[in-house]
Amino acid sequence: MPSLSPARRVAFDILTLVEDGAHSTDLLHERTAALDGRDAGLATELVLGVLRRQPQLDYLAGHFSRRDPAHFDLEVLLALRLGIYQMRYLERIPPHAAISESVEMVRRARNRSATGFVNAILRKVTREDVRWPGRAVELCMPQWILRSWEEAYGEDAATAIAQAALEAPETYLRVPAGASAPEGADATAVPGCWRWPKGPAPEGFRVQDIGSQSIVPLLGLEPGQRFLDLCAAPGGKSLQAAETPIRGVASDRTLARARDVAAQGVPTVVLDGTRPLPFPVGLFDRILVDAPCSGTGTLARNPEIRWRIQPEDLDNLHERQVKLLRNALKCAAPGGRVVYSTCSLERRENEETVAEALQGVTGWRLERSHYRLPGSEPGDGFFAAVITST
Repeated sequence: MPSLSPARRVAFDILTLVEDGAHSTDLLHERTAALDGRDAGLATELVLGVLRRQPQLDYLAGHFSRRDPAHFDLEVLLALRLGIYQMRYLERIPPHAAISESVEMVRRARNRSATGFVNAILRKVTREDVRWPGRAVELCMPQWILRSWEEAYGEDAATAIAQAALEAPETYLRVPAGASAPEGADATAVPGCWRWPKGPAPEGFRVQDIGSQSIVPLLGLEPGQRFLDLCAAPGGKSLQAAETPIRGVASDRTLARARDVAAQGVPTVVLDGTRPLPFPVGLFDRILVDAPCSGTGTLARNPEIRWRIQPEDLDNLHERQVKLLRNALKCAAPGGRVVYSTCSLERRENEETVAEALQGVTGWRLERSHYRLPGSEPGDGFFAAVITST
């Protein structure tokens, strides 16, 4: 009986759990820790690649089997996705290895009766071009998200965003002023942000996407200012802000999330920012509201989001975001500045949130706002709005 390699075993198990609602990034961090570098890299490639290209893989499974994949048992569908992904999209995997181990996945899942079926389908897989049935399959994106981006940014930009979400994201490091970047790193247009093209990040440097690093400079922090990071977890932006000698405090709504930030040495409190904040009116010179959002700007690194988020979820997020921003404005000092940001590309969470939060509020105005769009700019997609006192 052939054995199942550690990388493929971990990938299959993670994809099974993701189907039940787990998050691939968390599971990869947890379950690849004991693997050697090569196996950890392959497991990561398989999990994220399959999740990114899920519609294409399912279409190909139906194309080569002449059956509707919606009727396949889950373990059969996952084994086919993994097998087809390796055979169609990875250059260094021998087809016989992809086939035999995919068959072994089904056997290990105690569906021995389906092993012959999986074997027969995968032996038909080729690298020949296939005509996809539509843009949603070709770009591996739900139709409603594509339509939203096309309306907001135009068809060409929407295509570029979707195509960027099919590729593995580049690695960026945070290098504070006065520190030396590691040899081989490339400087970027964002101060302190360096692109790392060499694989795993070097020890002693924090990985932080360039889009994320672009937000804190908008605050215009100056030494001695009082600063609040209202939705701080996991803490990267709080640490970046603390590079300026400020009087800062970070907060998040659960003890677990706040602990993640506090563990990095940032003064942290637990509070729900959608409720009135326990701070005096006008206390903070600078406030960052990096709001919880749909995350549609991060689909390259969090690919399952696109299969979970629904249009109605945007309304629920919008309501929370408006409350967060309004509460933040009450605690901002005259002459101060509030930056509202998300890693979402949806107008409902961005321009519409800012407009509603400012409606009827005196003393504050939207100074400027902008998007970072994947495919046009490097890194994750972000929205940021700079709000200043009048």
